[in-house]
Amino acid sequence: MTANTLERLKPGTADRSVKLDAIDRKILRGLQRDATVTIAALADDVGLSPTPCWKRIQRLEAVGVIRKRVALLDQDMLGIGITVFVSIQLGEHSEVEINRFAAAIGALPEVTGFFRMAGDIDYMAIVVVPDMAAYDDVYRRIIAAGNLKNVVARFALERLKSETAIPIP
Repeated sequence: MTANTLERLKPGTADRSVKLDAIDRKILRGLQRDATVTIAALADDVGLSPTPCWKRIQRLEAVGVIRKRVALLDQDMLGIGITVFVSIQLGEHSEVEINRFAAAIGALPEVTGFFRMAGDIDYMAIVVVPDMAAYDDVYRRIIAAGNLKNVVARFALERLKSETAIPIP
């Protein structure tokens, strides 16, 4: 494998990582800072000419390292200032129930993050809403989505850090 080639490690294993060289990492860091950066500016920052830089971005997208490029919006300015962390325990753990519940919750537009957990809860959902009435509506849709044992909501009082950028190893 050359430095310019991305290869997936053993498909089907728990390790889905790809091999990245130093330039790939610089490109990813630059795109995480600002996905609207021009190819010319990004290429200059990472020490490439525009065409090879663009080809690397295309490869990173093709293998799934770059899933999508989005605009980050200010929740408070949009009047969607309440963030709720919802811990959920299922009452039934059949494969059919798990799949049905996960699909229903994953489809809720107010759910901005949804995770299957290890430990004493089964799922953690991150919900953003404008007010308590809106959360109550989401809560009712959550409890209607499955046979639940327990649902606990934790309301964020202050956003101390909220980043989408991940550290690039």
